[in-house]
Amino acid sequence: MASSLSLRAGLLSVLIFAAFVGAWQWATLPGAGPGGGAVDPEYAALVSGAAAQGAKSAFPTPADVAATLWGHLKDPFYVRGANDQGVGIQLAYSLGRVLVGYLLAAAVAIPLGFLIGMSPLTYKALDPFIQILKPISPLAWMPLALYTIKDSGVSAIFVIFICSLWPMLINTAFGVASVRKEWLNVAATLEVGAFRKAFLVILPAAAPTIMTGMRISIGIAWLVIVAAEMLVGGTGIGYFVWNEWNNLSIGNIITAILLIGLVGMALDLALARAARLVAYRE
Repeated sequence: MASSLSLRAGLLSVLIFAAFVGAWQWATLPGAGPGGGAVDPEYAALVSGAAAQGAKSAFPTPADVAATLWGHLKDPFYVRGANDQGVGIQLAYSLGRVLVGYLLAAAVAIPLGFLIGMSPLTYKALDPFIQILKPISPLAWMPLALYTIKDSGVSAIFVIFICSLWPMLINTAFGVASVRKEWLNVAATLEVGAFRKAFLVILPAAAPTIMTGMRISIGIAWLVIVAAEMLVGGTGIGYFVWNEWNNLSIGNIITAILLIGLVGMALDLALARAARLVAYRE
């Protein structure tokens, strides 16, 4: 039954993808889409060439994007100057910043979440600060970070730290506070010390909820790093997208968007697998 459902879902995914590619191909035909062959003068000045005359769409076809993607994958780590580096290098810079900021956030959020979850007094004392800081967009911190840190790369890491902190902190506190009282009572009856109780009783019980927070955080962090790198420039996949827009290379932009999505999916799947490993059956 499960295999049959997976097969049908796979076939439906293929059909949806084929329909999407077909619509994309139609939309890039000369004269197709809204407006026919009429071209706005400002648009014509921007794109120039055959696309400006309506004889060819300025938007790349699926085949164009596939060729561009293959070109990047053939040589992802080339370096031809400060502003011309392979997409593999750009992704590596972005992943490095994400992982550093994410791990720093985990090092702060998980112990603090334990403390909040185990202490109603600490929760009540910190809750006003959490409620004020949590809704602030991570990118709103970027100007302040650039002013105080004076380093664009470190500032981007700080933004990742901020955006990763709250889901892990809140989920850890919730998971710790939700540990079944019977288990804690058994630990108290057996006179288990606080340190052993935290690691042998509370952590295993709260681990699935903690991993959920970590999974949410990695998705937000990967989303935010692209926007942050557009602001600070220099290196990273976000900067690559912005630089290619300045060069009006739509094929490279679409390729980068596709790679951003694939890397984000890989990160999410890795955390989902880790969450399954710590899940338990009663």
